[in-house]
Amino acid sequence: MRHILYLGERYKTISRVLKVSKSTVVSIIWKWKKLPRAVRPTKHRNQKKRTLVREVTKNPMTTWTELQSPLAEMGEPTRRITVFTAFHQSGLYGRVARWKPLLRKRHMTAPLGFAKRHVKDFECIRQMFLWSDEANM
Repeated sequence: MRHILYLGERYKTISRVLKVSKSTVVSIIWKWKKLPRAVRPTKHRNQKKRTLVREVTKNPMTTWTELQSPLAEMGEPTRRITVFTAFHQSGLYGRVARWKPLLRKRHMTAPLGFAKRHVKDFECIRQMFLWSDEANM
């Protein structure tokens, strides 16, 4: 079978050229018209997508609202899912940093206080562990 695009041709003409029955041509064309596309075409042009990706890689802490105004000025779609899809296709994903408690003054001084309290214990501990064997423990 030859791969030819028959735009506007009648089913009878197509079936004659391809040497298949008319009902086969009708069913194949009907099937391909009804099949949904696997992927929806992107709304962003490649140049705009690269601009977005460059902006986010320069400043990873950019928020959605900061990105939204330049998009509107460029005349591009400003739906969140459209922009996030563009980022995902470029290999960028949003992450939230793990929450860590802030260090206070007492957290920083605690190890120093412990060391000062136990500075005299060092000789005793060293003797106990340096020359001990596992049977005495």
